[in-house]
Amino acid sequence: MEDQNKNLILAIALSMLVIIGWSIMFPPPEPPVDPTDPAATTAATGTTPTAETPATGGPVADAPAGATPATSDDTASALETAPRVKIETPSVTGTISLLGGRIDQLSLKDYRDTLDEGSDIVTLLSPFGTDQAYYALYGWAPGAGLAPEDVPGPNTLWSVENGDSLTPSSPITLSWANSKGMTFRRTISVDDKFMFNVTQSVENGSDDTVSMAPYGILARHGEPADMKNFFILHEGVVAMADGELAEIDYDDIVDYPLDPNEGAKAEVTRVTQSGWIGFTDHYWMTTLIPADGAFKSVTKYDDRRNIFQTETVQSTQQLTPGTRVEVSSRLFAGAKEWAAIRTYENEHNVKGFLDSIDWGWFFFLTKPMFALLHWLNGLIGNMGWAIIALTVVIKVILFPLAYKSYASMAKMRELQPQMEKIKETAGDDRQKLQQEMMALYKKEKVNPASGCLPILLQIPIFFSLYKVIFVTLELRHAPWVGWINDLSAPDPSSLFNLFGILPWDGPEPGSIMAILFLGIMPIALGVSMWLQQKLNPAPTDPVQKQIFAWMPWVFMFMLGSFASGLVLYWIANNVITFTQQYLIMRSHGYKPNVFGNIRSSLKRDGGDSA
Repeated sequence: MEDQNKNLILAIALSMLVIIGWSIMFPPPEPPVDPTDPAATTAATGTTPTAETPATGGPVADAPAGATPATSDDTASALETAPRVKIETPSVTGTISLLGGRIDQLSLKDYRDTLDEGSDIVTLLSPFGTDQAYYALYGWAPGAGLAPEDVPGPNTLWSVENGDSLTPSSPITLSWANSKGMTFRRTISVDDKFMFNVTQSVENGSDDTVSMAPYGILARHGEPADMKNFFILHEGVVAMADGELAEIDYDDIVDYPLDPNEGAKAEVTRVTQSGWIGFTDHYWMTTLIPADGAFKSVTKYDDRRNIFQTETVQSTQQLTPGTRVEVSSRLFAGAKEWAAIRTYENEHNVKGFLDSIDWGWFFFLTKPMFALLHWLNGLIGNMGWAIIALTVVIKVILFPLAYKSYASMAKMRELQPQMEKIKETAGDDRQKLQQEMMALYKKEKVNPASGCLPILLQIPIFFSLYKVIFVTLELRHAPWVGWINDLSAPDPSSLFNLFGILPWDGPEPGSIMAILFLGIMPIALGVSMWLQQKLNPAPTDPVQKQIFAWMPWVFMFMLGSFASGLVLYWIANNVITFTQQYLIMRSHGYKPNVFGNIRSSLKRDGGDSA
């Protein structure tokens, strides 16, 4: 029974790890990103909301709002020469183009592209006309009594009414007036992290009653160049609508059917109370967050220009002559910092915002696990030691179960002579063997399956921690000790150059050579698993004996290309498990002959030591 349980657990664990290892070593090829076709920007303005159908249409990014469409060259040139307003906060730096009032240049001060000295800070938003253009755009979709040229659009040149630059202490106000006597204003403020507040207002100085719908757009030209394309990570659109989370891959958006109301491939969601929508990358995110209330949330793909868009269209506003209306919304543009996003959810009423981080299927484990890891990191000041401390906490929580398991294993060992006698008397009668075994277990109050549970629990814990280490920003470029300067990346050391002793570089990360010539931590993982096995004599069954003999070294190579933070957890888990099992066995009168078992395993015939 014990042997069968071990085989079952081993098969489950190896199967799961083979799938993960295969995906890491042989990831799917990245799809080619089609270059943006500038000539396509001469397209018409597309459908927009009307008074009769206030939420059935949407503006098209980079399509001109005026009666005379600008050519693509004109648009690109205008964007390059348009005046800009500087953005400067403790966390971000960038500019706002007065052409369209686009928030289209934004970089993150606290994050760099690589660990190399002098590496550029991370660029999040880029203007139209650049590679991987990505920007936020706001405006009004004209309804009854208005033509497209009567409302500000993507190519409207705004004036600065108040403010010289956008900082946490100094908002800016942009203004524009149409030929009918209507004045449009846009006030933008920003906090010291990543949240912008955009307030749009209209004063109707005309003699007509008009209607219009305020909108916000996030436009992304092509898929991001640095996509991971890994099944454990969601990259694409993330949205919350009345408490329901949606995660949409770029491939799925491309396959949307054509929506005639939107003039592009689109999916429309009606939000009745609250929600948000945007694009999420591995570590960065942009999100449109309208004020609470009904609005239309749109995910759109314009295949003519290879532009992905997320949009929010708020309720249509009707203005009689001499009246004024004001509508606010927010824009998150920055790093997916757990603490910041949690603050926006808890203190600034962005409902469900913490779910914008991809916690995965085991969210009920990953969320509290990361919260504890984050707290430990704040307490210790080093993410590597925090991972080790988290491992200790997990082992303490599971200790009662582990104690029961190891105690049961020790009791089974005591019953071994009686079990051998039962096997002799039962002979080939398997039914009699099972019945007498079960009677023995019942008499001695032993559960042979109790040893499985701690191992089975390690599987979701392993995947949850893997998810935390791979997905969360806080592990990115987080150092531990010495040569481990990024816990989200594999161990950079290599046997190829004797871990830096020889005067040449190790293999390129991710290559076959890097997998074969392991680093220090994967080797330590294999050794720790091997030592843990030596607490017990080798199995008598020759097939099982071979499987257990190879298992530590198979795991060593499979986990060698995993994030070093995960390998660190596994090493710490093995060391603590070894210590726990050794002490519990001693407490039950059984002294593991570790060195004897090692010597036995090194012999050609492999005799067992007790």
